[in-house]
Amino acid sequence: MNQSKYTVAELLRVMQRLRDPVSGCPWDIAQDFDSIVPSTLEECYELAEAIEQGDFPHVAEELGDVLFQVIFYAQMGSEQGLFSFDSVVSTLVEKLLRRHPHVFANGEIEGVVADSRSIEDVQNSWEDSKRQERASRQQMGALADVPVLLPALPRAQKLQKRAAQVGFDWPDHEGPLAKLTEEIAELREALISGDQAHIKEELGDLIFSCVNLARHLDLDAEETLRRASGKFENRFTRMEGLAQERGDSLAELSDQELDLLWNRCKES
Repeated sequence: MNQSKYTVAELLRVMQRLRDPVSGCPWDIAQDFDSIVPSTLEECYELAEAIEQGDFPHVAEELGDVLFQVIFYAQMGSEQGLFSFDSVVSTLVEKLLRRHPHVFANGEIEGVVADSRSIEDVQNSWEDSKRQERASRQQMGALADVPVLLPALPRAQKLQKRAAQVGFDWPDHEGPLAKLTEEIAELREALISGDQAHIKEELGDLIFSCVNLARHLDLDAEETLRRASGKFENRFTRMEGLAQERGDSLAELSDQELDLLWNRCKES
């Protein structure tokens, strides 16, 4: 492990210098809360990819990039008198203490709880704490604070999970599995009608049902689809390589030849 050379205080100072209106970086000075959101999302996905690949030196680097996003927002918040890095940290610690009464006795960092709790008990306690927080913000509905800008698959999964917490759910995976069959039939009817809006709606219902099935199988829909996409990418790349070895391009091959190559890649 590398010896630490710089501190969080120095990182905060670097961010202050980058945003200095006289001597700072022109790009950093020009940014605002809205403009760096895409960078924040991109950095989070790059971190997730590094973790999936098990590339831990890269994970450390990507964690730094994600931390930089936090520092960036905190600096802009401080400039506008909205919040500071210290207030971000304080709010986070307070929330963690409140949401983990099974660890921090009396809400104290060094307070130790003697009794052990199951993971299920912890999850129930966590959700109860979040419900109380939503109520304090007058967000009374079970779906009230599910972010609209979440990527579609995790948002669908989160909506389904929230609905399940108030009893709106299938008892097991057989329900969503049967729902898939129903949604496929409805999509076929929409395709026959040729109504594009109806087709789009029914395809959306089908994808939503796939997410629900993944949830019941204790699978993360986003990660599951990423893996499937990665598998397709690897096989397709092998197909291109095999075609090039014999002097062909995929675009020149017949459907039958493409099927043969695809099946060969699946077997390898």
